[in-house]
Amino acid sequence: MGTQQRRRADALREALATRVVVADGAMGTMLQAQDPTLEDFQQLEGCNEVLNATRPDIVASVHRAYLDAGVDMVETNTFGANATALAEYEIADRIVELSETGARIAREVADEFTAADGRQRWVLGSMGPGTKLPTLGHVPYRVIRDGYQQNAEGLVAGGADALIVETSQDLLQTKAAVLGARRALDASGVDLPLLVSLAFETTGVMLVGSEIGAALTALEPLGIDMIGLNCSTGPAEMTEHLRYLARHARIPLLCMPNAGLPVLTSEGAHFPLGPEGLADAEQQFVTEYGLSLVGGCCGTTPEHLRSLVERVRDLRPAEREPQPEPGAASLYA
Repeated sequence: MGTQQRRRADALREALATRVVVADGAMGTMLQAQDPTLEDFQQLEGCNEVLNATRPDIVASVHRAYLDAGVDMVETNTFGANATALAEYEIADRIVELSETGARIAREVADEFTAADGRQRWVLGSMGPGTKLPTLGHVPYRVIRDGYQQNAEGLVAGGADALIVETSQDLLQTKAAVLGARRALDASGVDLPLLVSLAFETTGVMLVGSEIGAALTALEPLGIDMIGLNCSTGPAEMTEHLRYLARHARIPLLCMPNAGLPVLTSEGAHFPLGPEGLADAEQQFVTEYGLSLVGGCCGTTPEHLRSLVERVRDLRPAEREPQPEPGAASLYA
Protein backbone atom coordinates (compact mmCIF):
# COMPACT_ATOMS: atom_id res chain seq x y z
CA MET A 1 0.00 0.00 0.00
CA GLY A 2 2.79 2.42 0.85
CA THR A 3 4.51 2.10 -2.54
CA GLN A 4 1.25 2.48 -4.44
CA GLN A 5 0.34 5.51 -2.37
CA ARG A 6 3.69 7.12 -3.11
CA ARG A 7 3.26 6.53 -6.84
CA ARG A 8 -0.24 7.98 -6.82
CA ALA A 9 0.91 10.97 -4.75
CA ASP A 10 3.77 11.61 -7.17
CA ALA A 11 1.37 11.39 -10.12
CA LEU A 12 -0.99 13.81 -8.39
CA ARG A 13 1.79 16.33 -7.79
CA GLU A 14 2.77 16.05 -11.46
CA ALA A 15 -0.85 16.58 -12.56
CA LEU A 16 -1.25 19.63 -10.32
CA ALA A 17 1.92 21.11 -11.78
CA THR A 18 0.89 20.65 -15.41
CA ARG A 19 -2.91 20.84 -15.72
CA VAL A 20 -6.16 21.52 -13.93
CA VAL A 21 -7.33 18.72 -11.61
CA VAL A 22 -11.06 18.54 -10.86
CA ALA A 23 -12.35 17.34 -7.50
CA ASP A 24 -15.95 16.48 -6.66
CA GLY A 25 -18.83 18.44 -5.12
CA ALA A 26 -21.14 18.29 -2.10
CA MET A 27 -21.29 15.09 -0.04
CA GLY A 28 -23.79 15.65 2.79
CA THR A 29 -26.78 16.62 0.65
CA MET A 30 -26.12 13.68 -1.68
CA LEU A 31 -26.15 11.30 1.29
CA GLN A 32 -29.28 12.82 2.80
CA ALA A 33 -31.09 12.54 -0.55
CA GLN A 34 -30.94 8.76 -0.16
CA ASP A 35 -32.95 8.93 3.09
CA PRO A 36 -30.73 6.96 5.45
CA THR A 37 -32.66 5.71 8.45
CA LEU A 38 -32.01 6.40 12.10
CA GLU A 39 -30.82 2.79 12.30
CA ASP A 40 -28.33 3.53 9.51
CA PHE A 41 -27.02 6.38 11.67
CA GLN A 42 -26.83 4.02 14.68
CA GLN A 43 -29.24 6.41 16.44
CA LEU A 44 -26.73 9.26 15.90
CA GLU A 45 -28.87 11.27 13.51
CA GLY A 46 -26.88 13.55 11.21
CA CYS A 47 -23.51 11.88 11.82
CA ASN A 48 -22.73 11.18 8.18
CA GLU A 49 -19.41 9.53 9.01
CA VAL A 50 -21.22 6.61 10.70
CA LEU A 51 -22.60 5.71 7.26
CA ASN A 52 -19.07 4.66 6.32
CA ALA A 53 -19.56 1.71 8.68
CA THR A 54 -23.26 1.01 8.24
CA ARG A 55 -24.06 1.99 4.64
CA PRO A 56 -20.90 1.93 2.55
CA ASP A 57 -23.15 1.34 -0.47
CA ILE A 58 -24.70 4.80 -0.09
CA VAL A 59 -21.32 6.48 0.35
CA ALA A 60 -19.86 4.60 -2.62
CA SER A 61 -22.81 5.63 -4.79
CA VAL A 62 -22.00 9.32 -4.19
CA HIS A 63 -18.37 8.79 -5.19
CA ARG A 64 -19.53 6.86 -8.24
CA ALA A 65 -21.91 9.64 -9.32
CA TYR A 66 -19.10 12.22 -9.29
CA LEU A 67 -16.65 9.94 -11.06
CA ASP A 68 -19.31 9.26 -13.69
CA ALA A 69 -19.40 13.05 -14.18
CA GLY A 70 -15.70 12.94 -15.08
CA VAL A 71 -13.91 14.27 -12.00
CA ASP A 72 -10.31 13.30 -11.27
CA MET A 73 -10.64 13.12 -7.51
CA VAL A 74 -13.22 12.30 -4.84
CA GLU A 75 -13.20 13.45 -1.23
CA THR A 76 -13.74 11.01 1.60
CA ASN A 77 -16.87 11.10 3.73
CA THR A 78 -14.83 12.14 6.78
CA PHE A 79 -15.54 15.87 7.11
CA GLY A 80 -16.65 15.36 10.71
CA ALA A 81 -14.25 12.58 11.70
CA ASN A 82 -12.42 14.74 14.22
CA ALA A 83 -12.26 15.15 17.99
CA THR A 84 -14.85 17.88 18.49
CA ALA A 85 -17.47 16.75 15.97
CA LEU A 86 -17.48 13.09 17.04
CA ALA A 87 -17.31 14.05 20.74
CA GLU A 88 -20.73 15.65 20.35
CA TYR A 89 -22.05 12.20 19.43
CA GLU A 90 -19.93 10.63 22.22
CA ILE A 91 -17.96 8.52 19.73
CA ALA A 92 -14.59 10.32 19.69
CA ASP A 93 -13.00 6.89 20.15
CA ARG A 94 -14.05 6.04 16.56
CA ILE A 95 -12.01 8.72 14.74
CA VAL A 96 -9.48 6.28 13.26
CA GLU A 97 -12.09 3.65 12.39
CA LEU A 98 -14.45 6.00 10.55
CA SER A 99 -11.59 7.84 8.82
CA GLU A 100 -10.02 4.62 7.57
CA THR A 101 -13.35 3.18 6.45
CA GLY A 102 -14.26 6.37 4.62
CA ALA A 103 -10.94 6.41 2.78
CA ARG A 104 -11.22 2.73 1.91
CA ILE A 105 -14.66 3.18 0.34
CA ALA A 106 -13.43 6.05 -1.83
CA ARG A 107 -10.26 4.12 -2.72
CA GLU A 108 -12.21 1.10 -3.94
CA VAL A 109 -14.50 3.19 -6.15
CA ALA A 110 -11.64 5.29 -7.53
CA ASP A 111 -9.65 2.14 -8.34
CA GLU A 112 -12.69 0.65 -10.03
CA PHE A 113 -12.84 3.60 -12.44
CA THR A 114 -9.08 3.59 -13.00
CA ALA A 115 -9.16 -0.11 -13.85
CA ALA A 116 -11.96 0.47 -16.36
CA ASP A 117 -10.18 3.04 -18.54
CA GLY A 118 -6.62 3.42 -17.25
CA ARG A 119 -7.04 7.04 -16.16
CA GLN A 120 -5.81 7.68 -12.64
CA ARG A 121 -8.39 8.81 -10.09
CA TRP A 122 -7.30 10.08 -6.71
CA VAL A 123 -8.75 10.08 -3.19
CA LEU A 124 -8.61 13.30 -1.17
CA GLY A 125 -8.86 12.78 2.58
CA SER A 126 -11.26 15.34 4.07
CA MET A 127 -10.38 16.94 7.42
CA GLY A 128 -13.13 19.38 8.45
CA PRO A 129 -13.10 22.24 10.97
CA GLY A 130 -14.93 20.51 13.79
CA THR A 131 -17.44 22.29 15.98
CA LYS A 132 -15.22 24.21 18.39
CA LEU A 133 -12.94 27.24 17.97
CA PRO A 134 -9.70 26.91 19.96
CA THR A 135 -8.92 30.61 19.53
CA LEU A 136 -12.03 31.35 21.60
CA GLY A 137 -11.11 28.77 24.23
CA HIS A 138 -13.79 26.26 23.25
CA VAL A 139 -11.33 23.37 23.23
CA PRO A 140 -7.65 22.86 24.14
CA TYR A 141 -5.23 23.00 21.22
CA ARG A 142 -3.63 19.64 22.04
CA VAL A 143 -6.98 17.87 22.08
CA ILE A 144 -7.85 18.84 18.53
CA ARG A 145 -4.28 18.43 17.25
CA ASP A 146 -4.17 14.86 18.52
CA GLY A 147 -7.67 14.23 17.13
CA TYR A 148 -6.57 15.43 13.71
CA GLN A 149 -3.54 13.17 13.90
CA GLN A 150 -5.90 10.22 14.40
CA ASN A 151 -8.10 11.50 11.55
CA ALA A 152 -5.08 11.62 9.22
CA GLU A 153 -3.74 8.25 10.40
CA GLY A 154 -7.03 6.62 9.44
CA LEU A 155 -7.14 8.37 6.06
CA VAL A 156 -3.60 7.30 5.22
CA ALA A 157 -4.26 3.71 6.29
CA GLY A 158 -7.41 3.66 4.15
CA GLY A 159 -5.52 4.67 1.02
CA ALA A 160 -5.95 8.44 0.62
CA ASP A 161 -3.59 10.06 -1.89
CA ALA A 162 -3.64 13.54 -0.33
CA LEU A 163 -5.12 15.29 2.71
CA ILE A 164 -7.16 18.50 2.73
CA VAL A 165 -7.74 20.60 5.83
CA GLU A 166 -10.91 22.30 4.61
CA THR A 167 -13.55 24.87 5.54
CA SER A 168 -11.02 26.34 7.99
CA GLN A 169 -12.54 29.10 10.11
CA ASP A 170 -9.91 29.57 12.82
CA LEU A 171 -6.16 29.80 12.17
CA LEU A 172 -5.32 27.99 15.41
CA GLN A 173 -7.65 25.12 14.46
CA THR A 174 -6.07 25.07 11.00
CA LYS A 175 -2.58 24.93 12.48
CA ALA A 176 -3.65 22.08 14.77
CA ALA A 177 -5.00 20.14 11.79
CA VAL A 178 -1.90 20.74 9.64
CA LEU A 179 0.51 19.73 12.39
CA GLY A 180 -1.62 16.75 13.40
CA ALA A 181 -1.66 15.62 9.77
CA ARG A 182 2.08 16.14 9.47
CA ARG A 183 2.67 13.95 12.55
CA ALA A 184 0.55 11.21 11.00
CA LEU A 185 2.39 11.40 7.67
CA ASP A 186 5.77 11.32 9.40
CA ALA A 187 4.72 8.29 11.43
CA SER A 188 3.47 6.47 8.34
CA GLY A 189 6.54 7.27 6.27
CA VAL A 190 4.36 8.34 3.34
CA ASP A 191 4.78 11.83 1.88
CA LEU A 192 1.31 12.85 0.69
CA PRO A 193 0.31 16.32 -0.53
CA LEU A 194 -1.20 18.39 2.29
CA LEU A 195 -3.73 21.01 1.21
CA VAL A 196 -5.44 23.80 3.16
CA SER A 197 -8.74 25.37 2.12
CA LEU A 198 -10.06 28.39 4.02
CA ALA A 199 -13.63 29.57 4.53
CA PHE A 200 -14.24 33.32 4.32
CA GLU A 201 -17.52 34.92 5.30
CA THR A 202 -19.38 37.55 3.27
CA THR A 203 -17.74 40.06 5.62
CA GLY A 204 -14.43 39.31 3.87
CA VAL A 205 -12.75 37.63 6.84
CA MET A 206 -12.69 34.18 8.44
CA LEU A 207 -15.15 33.41 11.23
CA VAL A 208 -12.79 34.60 13.97
CA GLY A 209 -11.84 37.74 12.01
CA SER A 210 -8.63 36.81 10.15
CA GLU A 211 -8.04 38.41 6.75
CA ILE A 212 -6.48 36.59 3.79
CA GLY A 213 -3.00 38.08 4.24
CA ALA A 214 -2.82 36.92 7.84
CA ALA A 215 -3.91 33.43 6.81
CA LEU A 216 -1.31 33.12 4.07
CA THR A 217 1.47 34.51 6.27
CA ALA A 218 0.61 32.12 9.10
CA LEU A 219 0.07 28.94 7.09
CA GLU A 220 2.48 28.95 4.16
CA PRO A 221 5.57 28.46 6.39
CA LEU A 222 4.05 25.22 7.73
CA GLY A 223 5.11 23.49 4.50
CA ILE A 224 1.65 22.92 3.00
CA ASP A 225 1.43 21.99 -0.69
CA MET A 226 -1.60 24.12 -1.70
CA ILE A 227 -3.83 26.84 -0.32
CA GLY A 228 -7.20 28.14 -1.39
CA LEU A 229 -10.86 28.62 -0.53
CA ASN A 230 -14.03 26.57 -0.16
CA CYS A 231 -17.53 26.80 1.32
CA SER A 232 -19.25 29.80 3.00
CA THR A 233 -19.83 31.69 -0.26
CA GLY A 234 -20.16 31.30 -3.99
CA PRO A 235 -17.37 32.08 -6.44
CA ALA A 236 -18.27 35.77 -6.81
CA GLU A 237 -17.42 36.48 -3.18
CA MET A 238 -14.07 34.65 -3.48
CA THR A 239 -12.62 36.72 -6.30
CA GLU A 240 -10.65 39.28 -4.27
CA HIS A 241 -9.19 36.64 -1.96
CA LEU A 242 -8.06 34.53 -4.91
CA ARG A 243 -6.53 37.60 -6.54
CA TYR A 244 -4.48 38.19 -3.38
CA LEU A 245 -3.33 34.57 -3.27
CA ALA A 246 -2.43 34.62 -6.96
CA ARG A 247 -0.22 37.66 -6.37
CA HIS A 248 1.52 36.52 -3.20
CA ALA A 249 1.32 32.74 -2.59
CA ARG A 250 4.42 30.71 -3.41
CA ILE A 251 2.42 27.47 -3.59
CA PRO A 252 -0.34 26.28 -5.99
CA LEU A 253 -3.95 27.39 -5.52
CA LEU A 254 -7.32 25.67 -5.23
CA CYS A 255 -10.98 26.72 -5.08
CA MET A 256 -14.17 24.79 -4.31
CA PRO A 257 -17.05 27.28 -3.93
CA ASN A 258 -20.66 26.74 -3.00
CA ALA A 259 -23.26 26.97 -5.74
CA GLY A 260 -23.76 30.63 -4.86
CA LEU A 261 -24.93 32.18 -1.61
CA PRO A 262 -27.79 30.15 -0.12
CA VAL A 263 -31.30 31.56 -0.28
CA LEU A 264 -33.55 30.52 2.60
CA THR A 265 -36.91 29.16 1.44
CA SER A 266 -39.80 27.36 3.12
CA GLU A 267 -38.13 24.08 2.08
CA GLY A 268 -34.72 25.03 3.45
CA ALA A 269 -31.60 26.50 1.87
CA HIS A 270 -31.53 26.81 -1.90
CA PHE A 271 -28.29 27.37 -3.80
CA PRO A 272 -29.03 29.49 -6.88
CA LEU A 273 -25.91 29.05 -9.03
CA GLY A 274 -26.42 26.50 -11.80
CA PRO A 275 -23.87 24.25 -13.51
CA GLU A 276 -22.98 26.73 -16.26
CA GLY A 277 -22.57 29.57 -13.77
CA LEU A 278 -20.16 27.55 -11.66
CA ALA A 279 -18.21 26.46 -14.74
CA ASP A 280 -17.99 30.05 -16.01
CA ALA A 281 -16.61 31.30 -12.71
CA GLU A 282 -14.05 28.57 -12.17
CA GLN A 283 -12.86 28.72 -15.77
CA GLN A 284 -12.14 32.40 -15.17
CA PHE A 285 -10.29 31.57 -11.94
CA VAL A 286 -8.08 29.10 -13.79
CA THR A 287 -7.26 31.51 -16.63
CA GLU A 288 -6.82 34.62 -14.45
CA TYR A 289 -5.45 33.32 -11.16
CA GLY A 290 -3.71 30.10 -12.18
CA LEU A 291 -5.73 27.64 -10.09
CA SER A 292 -4.52 24.04 -10.26
CA LEU A 293 -7.39 22.35 -8.40
CA VAL A 294 -11.09 23.17 -8.73
CA GLY A 295 -14.28 21.56 -7.49
CA GLY A 296 -17.49 22.33 -5.65
CA CYS A 297 -18.85 22.54 -2.13
CA CYS A 298 -22.36 23.00 -0.71
CA GLY A 299 -25.16 22.92 -3.26
CA THR A 300 -23.04 21.52 -6.07
CA THR A 301 -24.10 18.30 -7.79
CA PRO A 302 -22.70 15.85 -10.34
CA GLU A 303 -24.31 18.07 -13.00
CA HIS A 304 -22.28 21.05 -11.76
CA LEU A 305 -19.11 19.01 -11.88
CA ARG A 306 -19.86 17.60 -15.32
CA SER A 307 -20.08 21.15 -16.70
CA LEU A 308 -16.90 22.12 -14.86
CA VAL A 309 -14.98 19.13 -16.22
CA GLU A 310 -16.03 19.95 -19.78
CA ARG A 311 -14.98 23.57 -19.36
CA VAL A 312 -11.52 23.12 -17.83
CA ARG A 313 -10.51 19.72 -19.21
CA ASP A 314 -8.11 21.13 -21.82
CA LEU A 315 -6.92 24.19 -19.86
CA ARG A 316 -3.56 24.78 -18.26
CA PRO A 317 -3.39 27.03 -15.19
CA ALA A 318 -2.36 30.58 -16.06
CA GLU A 319 1.30 31.31 -15.39
CA ARG A 320 1.80 33.19 -12.14
CA GLU A 321 4.74 35.29 -11.03
CA PRO A 322 3.98 35.66 -7.33
CA GLN A 323 5.62 38.44 -5.37
CA PRO A 324 5.74 37.16 -1.79
CA GLU A 325 5.65 39.85 0.87
CA PRO A 326 7.91 39.49 3.91
CA GLY A 327 5.69 39.90 6.92
CA ALA A 328 4.41 38.88 10.30
CA ALA A 329 0.80 38.29 11.19
CA SER A 330 -1.45 38.61 14.19
CA LEU A 331 -4.60 36.54 14.37
CA TYR A 332 -6.40 39.23 12.40
CA ALA A 333 -4.01 41.04 10.03
